[in-house]
Amino acid sequence: MQKDLSHRLATLPLSRRLWETLGIFADIWNYEVLVFQSGSLTVGKILLSLLLVVLGIAFARRISRFLVSRIAQRVRLDRGGAETVQTFLFYALLILLFLVLLQVLQVPLTLFTLFGSAVALGVGFGTQNIINNFISGLILMIERPIKIGDVVEIENVRGVVDHIGARSTRIRTTDNLVLVLPNSNFLEKPVINWHLLDRRIRGSVKVGAAYGSDARLVEKKLLEAVAREERVLRRPTPQVLFRDFGADSLEFELLFWMEPRSVVEKQEMESRIRFSIDELFRECGITIAFPQRDVHLDTAGPIAVRLEGTPSSAAPS
Repeated sequence: MQKDLSHRLATLPLSRRLWETLGIFADIWNYEVLVFQSGSLTVGKILLSLLLVVLGIAFARRISRFLVSRIAQRVRLDRGGAETVQTFLFYALLILLFLVLLQVLQVPLTLFTLFGSAVALGVGFGTQNIINNFISGLILMIERPIKIGDVVEIENVRGVVDHIGARSTRIRTTDNLVLVLPNSNFLEKPVINWHLLDRRIRGSVKVGAAYGSDARLVEKKLLEAVAREERVLRRPTPQVLFRDFGADSLEFELLFWMEPRSVVEKQEMESRIRFSIDELFRECGITIAFPQRDVHLDTAGPIAVRLEGTPSSAAPS
């Protein structure tokens, strides 16, 4: 009966075309690209695997984000630790997806032993930097010398760590520019981390008072200025150092401790303290020194001085 039905459908013009199209599609779908002892690799399996890869990556990303959000509710995890756990879960799910694809494609593991050395040699040279950065990213996530939210300095760039990925790390500068650096840079080059062991950092404001100023009064006013800033820590106690007798001024340095969350916040605190210093110095008559030079003329006799006016002023009235 099925043969008769197929024969009748084939006699119709439209059904004949559709039948031929389905036949061509079936031939392409079942076309064998590679043949193994335990099976074969067809075009259909490849297309199905690509579909599973796209859906699997999206599924792994959603599942890892969902699990981390549930874990973070029960365990105290900062933003950096949560992203680290999420990254490891994501790659673990990708490995599981890869094993599932091998079962779908029925690819024997012995195939990797045949092509493994050739592929590793060819791909190794081309992906050496990528693999280096990937491994560096794993080390950064495990050892955590830098974390998301830390203020770091690297290669004359200062900013806040915004994201640590598998290949690169993003740093947001004070100008709101995003700098993308390979992860290997953080292991191979010197990095200054403001918040690695302690979130407290020391700030300083340097000022020069004119010669003749009362040094003790300058110290008192500097401490009053820093006391006006509420964000300055009271412990350790702020202090004033009389640095030197400079060429043009008495050089003082005000030292204090703070816990800024960003570079801009540190700069704003130091700016407010400078405004207070200028205001207090004006109130008590302390002059902030500036570079000046005295010229001494050593001559044997008096120097003749002659004033010459403009032609208009020299003309008789």
